[in-house]
Amino acid sequence: MASNPAATCQANGGSKPGGVPAARRSCGHRSESESDAGPTSKSLARLCSRDDGERRAALEELSQGVLQCLDLERHGSERLRKQTLLHLLRLSRSCPLQEVRERAVELLRTAQEQGVQVPRALASGPSAFIPAKEILKGGPNQDVLIESFLSLGRVDHISMVMAMHPAYLCCFLKTQHALLEMDGPLPRHWRHYIAVMAAARHHCSYLVQQHSAGYLEAGGEESWLSGLEHAPAKLRSLQTLNKLLAHRPWLITQQHIQELVCPGAEPRWSLAELIHAVVLMAHAHSLCSFVWGCGLNPEPDHIGGYTFQPPSLSHSPHSPAHSPAHEDGRHELADGAVEVEVLMKRMVELQQQQEEECTQEEMVTRFERERSESIPTGTDLTAYPCITLSHLLTHHFLSVVGLAVVRGAPPDLVLRLVEEPEFRYEDFAPRGEQAPPTMRAQDYSWEDHGFSLLNRLLPDMGQLLDENFQIVCNLTYHRMAMHEGVDTHTLRKALWNYIHCLYGIRYDDYDYGSVNVLLERSLKVFVKTMACHPEQTTARIYHSFWRHFRHSEKVHANLIVMEARLQAALLYILRAITHYMR
Repeated sequence: MASNPAATCQANGGSKPGGVPAARRSCGHRSESESDAGPTSKSLARLCSRDDGERRAALEELSQGVLQCLDLERHGSERLRKQTLLHLLRLSRSCPLQEVRERAVELLRTAQEQGVQVPRALASGPSAFIPAKEILKGGPNQDVLIESFLSLGRVDHISMVMAMHPAYLCCFLKTQHALLEMDGPLPRHWRHYIAVMAAARHHCSYLVQQHSAGYLEAGGEESWLSGLEHAPAKLRSLQTLNKLLAHRPWLITQQHIQELVCPGAEPRWSLAELIHAVVLMAHAHSLCSFVWGCGLNPEPDHIGGYTFQPPSLSHSPHSPAHSPAHEDGRHELADGAVEVEVLMKRMVELQQQQEEECTQEEMVTRFERERSESIPTGTDLTAYPCITLSHLLTHHFLSVVGLAVVRGAPPDLVLRLVEEPEFRYEDFAPRGEQAPPTMRAQDYSWEDHGFSLLNRLLPDMGQLLDENFQIVCNLTYHRMAMHEGVDTHTLRKALWNYIHCLYGIRYDDYDYGSVNVLLERSLKVFVKTMACHPEQTTARIYHSFWRHFRHSEKVHANLIVMEARLQAALLYILRAITHYMR
């Protein structure tokens, strides 16, 4: 495995990006003093020790602390803090160390037997789209998750799904840790707040909750999370770039950069600070695509991920058994095998035709045809059942009394962190309208321009991002659906270039006719929705493409969309910075 991607684990939850020690996370229960009996943050932190003996001792200390609380007040003990119960719930659901996971289950069961109201997870696994058994596997997947737990103190749903591709996850964790935790021009709490602002643009409650927790753990003022008007003017000045990066990055110009960094700008950003901020925003925007595209459920210790109510005799409409994702997944797959065979044949034919020359005019025509194609997205939410923000949060939020509004990141808070919510993605080249200039890759590319500029302004970040791009583009297991020994290069390249096409980026040496040949319409609908309107991604859209493919292959497609979208946004902002610096 790659070298350790993260920092040393800290108290009860570690310094994981987006994580927060349970001992410091407000859960909206009652206010307990630090002198209350029970497990300490120190004992919880020691569960992340790489020493087996130390870990066993910490597990025993945790157990004794819980049991001591139960002995003090056997009937509905208030001394067993809610954050401790939620921490145990998370360990019981996601800890990759079997002995820790089983002990957490046992402690929760014991507490329940003693009359304590214990939380239960609302979802059966990390994803509403992917069966838990497909994600929670052993082998290399488990190894990388164990390393993540020992390094970061927790394993979130993002990591659990990404672990289907361990090589990529290792690289992703290193990059995210560098962005959020390592030395840099921005203070740590500002980094998380910028990520919150970015995630809110796509109504991504999952990331808003994670980074709100990270922001508070880093010492941020809670009032900032109640609305943008409470944040410093310097952070608020990022809103124009935030909305453009999220929805229409091709509109970014050097004027936007100049207004923030030139002498006399008020408030003024240094170029180093600004580049750190825009990479954080672009990273969060693209990660929203992955979260929505994989149908990630809330973390078991986040609002929307747990309840203290016992299971009802009839399933709640919000329970996994009756969620829209599961009902949407009941597709007839009789013709799925035929689709795979057709795609295999087309890939072979394209590889054989690669030597055929095509005029530059015809290449441009094919690109224009592709980027102006009318592809629907999940805009019509009445057409598809959808796991929306309100489905995830509103019902649970309203049913639980006393939850901390700010830390729970309910829908109204997400909206208060968004300026101009009506500003959304628009097709780069709507039919019959004048399109903005295409960005030609030979005029400004990641390899020749963006990489070196980013590495100069934010040391090592260009290298880390380049590793992400390279891994996701070259990742292959030489299989496709039920076939082995398959060269999937043409398919992966078509996906990457199609996403860049949606963002108005053209490669002169690529034949965009390949996109239409290899990407069926249902796949285009999913990719465009996820890349441009991720908050509208639905279970039906996810299940409708590549119906005979493995879920891991669909996750790989999600990773390609995420990284291609990130690179496209970075190219536009870095080009604007380049023009400003001339």
